Amino acid sequence: MNLSADPSSSEEMAPEEFDGGTAIACVILGLSFLIGAPGNLLVIWTILRYVKQRSHTVVLILHLAVADLLVLITLPLWIYSLARSWVFGEASCKAMVFMINACMYSSVFLITLMSVERFVAVRHPFASADWKRKKALNKVLLALWSAAFLFSIPVIPTQTVGEDSGEEHCLYREYSSVAQELVCVLLETLVGYILPFSILVICYGCLCSRITQMTFKSKRKSTVLIASIVIVFAICWTPHHMGNFLSLIILAIQPSYADTAETLEGVRSTMTFIAGAMVFISSTVNPILYMFAARSFRSSLRDTGIQKLFQHISSTSPGEGNREVSFVSKRQSIQTNSSHCVSESKDQMDILLKMCENNQS
Repeated sequence: MNLSADPSSSEEMAPEEFDGGTAIACVILGLSFLIGAPGNLLVIWTILRYVKQRSHTVVLILHLAVADLLVLITLPLWIYSLARSWVFGEASCKAMVFMINACMYSSVFLITLMSVERFVAVRHPFASADWKRKKALNKVLLALWSAAFLFSIPVIPTQTVGEDSGEEHCLYREYSSVAQELVCVLLETLVGYILPFSILVICYGCLCSRITQMTFKSKRKSTVLIASIVIVFAICWTPHHMGNFLSLIILAIQPSYADTAETLEGVRSTMTFIAGAMVFISSTVNPILYMFAARSFRSSLRDTGIQKLFQHISSTSPGEGNREVSFVSKRQSIQTNSSHCVSESKDQMDILLKMCENNQS
């Protein structure tokens, strides 16, 4: 995630425009922290404390909540630095932005993996059951987190503390060349948005006709829940990556169309703070979605039902895929037995008819 602005462009921005955008961003970040941090803590505690046999979906939700919480606990420092200045040094600036980028990448990857897992579980239950029996999820999660940290490495050399109106802020990226900026922005846009979003569209495009026909309520509920997480992901991340698209356009036309590039840079700078704040909202909304999904499990006004929601999604061990395979196998077995019984009864009728014909003769 690139919350940063080009120092050369941000210094030209009007102070009142900067202050207005900063104030709105601080309010959004404050609400995100007050709602999202306790919400994700509740999700983590509930899964670890009450859900003993966790399906793959619940394990992915657990990792997503951890990634979101790691992002949200940095918000008080960001709010202070936006309202005042960055006083924690450049090394801490690089470390914090690196961690946030890694968690943001991991959130995107986890949501994508959840969607792929839903697609496989619904459309190919036998393959899903086989994958779950092989206990491959831990290896996939290790590769996922490793990739998230790997793709965040470009933050370390480029993130810097810049000065604006006599105050320092950890909001800037400095690139050594246009080529370096182009590669960094393209990498973030492709890996963090275009490729995952394309996979999400394909998976849920194939699942739309199957969601209402699902046999097991737990599979239907978890699929709809993850679909809502995907929609929130698209809404919250699209403005940020629109800014990245504008950056790519500016880099492409800057030598030849300086006036147009300057206008687009003004638009991008104006939306930088709000788009960055909306990215943090994506880490806040997921626990709220779980609460809405858990309303049908509430046994009292004080009960959130979230514990029963995760238990219901996990269902019985070893997982939904195995239950679906077991159900299909039993149904096939019943059909086979019934057809066998029908064939036996037909044979018996043929024998009786032959006996009656012999007696008459």
